[in-house]
Amino acid sequence: MASPTVNFETVTRLLDDSISNLGFESHPLKIGWYNDVLPAPLRQPHHEDTLAVVVLSTPDMFERAFLPFMEKGCCQGVSDPIDQCVKHTINSAISQSFPGKKVEVSYDYEMLPASRKPKFLAQTAAHVAGTAYYYQEADVTDQPWGDKKKFGVCIHPRFGGWFAIRALLVFEGVQVGCEVLQRSPPDCVPSREARIQLLEDFNLRWQDWKYRDIIPPVQRYSQRQRDYFSTRPAQRPALLQEWGFLQKEEGGSQLEPPASGSPIPHSGHG
Repeated sequence: MASPTVNFETVTRLLDDSISNLGFESHPLKIGWYNDVLPAPLRQPHHEDTLAVVVLSTPDMFERAFLPFMEKGCCQGVSDPIDQCVKHTINSAISQSFPGKKVEVSYDYEMLPASRKPKFLAQTAAHVAGTAYYYQEADVTDQPWGDKKKFGVCIHPRFGGWFAIRALLVFEGVQVGCEVLQRSPPDCVPSREARIQLLEDFNLRWQDWKYRDIIPPVQRYSQRQRDYFSTRPAQRPALLQEWGFLQKEEGGSQLEPPASGSPIPHSGHG
C-alpha cells in the first residue's frame, strides 16, 4: 500500500490515531512560531513554515503505555525506563504512520553535545503550539522576588500540572502555509496572586505536587504513578523489581539521579 501524502491534515490525524489511546497528545506548530520567541542560538535549524508537532503525556500514559511496556520486557539497558517507553511509542508511531519519511525527533531529556543546551525548549514549544500556558516571572506584574530567579512552568487547561512534555517532531520538507493559524494557549491562571502561588509552589515545594493543582484538573496521576515519580531515580529499578517488572540481575542503581543543582523538572513535570 502506498504511504500517505504527508501534510498538516495527515500528520495530525495519523499521529492522534497512533498515540492518543496510549495516553499521549500531539499538537502541531510551525517552526517559525518557536524560533520567533527565542534568541538565535536556541532556534531550530529549519524553514519557518516547517511543520512540527509537540507530544505530551497525560495521566493515562503510565497505565496505558508504560506499565504494558514494562510487562512485555521491552526495557533494556541502563537508561530511564519512562524515556525508553516514550521513545519506543513515538518511534513506532512514526515508522507505522510515515514510513520512509524524514522526521527529526528531539526528546525532552536530550542535550546538544557541543553546548550542553537542550535540543529543544519543551515548555516554549508547548506554549507556542497553544497547548499549555508557560507561566514565567514576566507574567507577574510587580513580581515580589527581587533578584531571586523563579523558573517557569506550563499549565495544561485540562490537566493542570498533571502532564509532561516529551518530544518535538519536525517533519523535514513538509511546509504549511496560512491554513495553519497560531492560537494562544488558554490562560487558566489569570490572577497575579495565583501566578505568584504557582511559581512559588513549583520552585520551592515542587515535590509536594501542590503546584499541579493550581486549577482543578480533570484527571490526576494514579497513586502508583505518584509513587513512581516520588521515588528517586536511582531507587526506581528497585521499585520496578518490587512490582515484578525487572529481574534482580537487571536491578541495582541503573538510573542516574538528576544532575546536582537542577532539582526542578524544567522540561515540564514528571
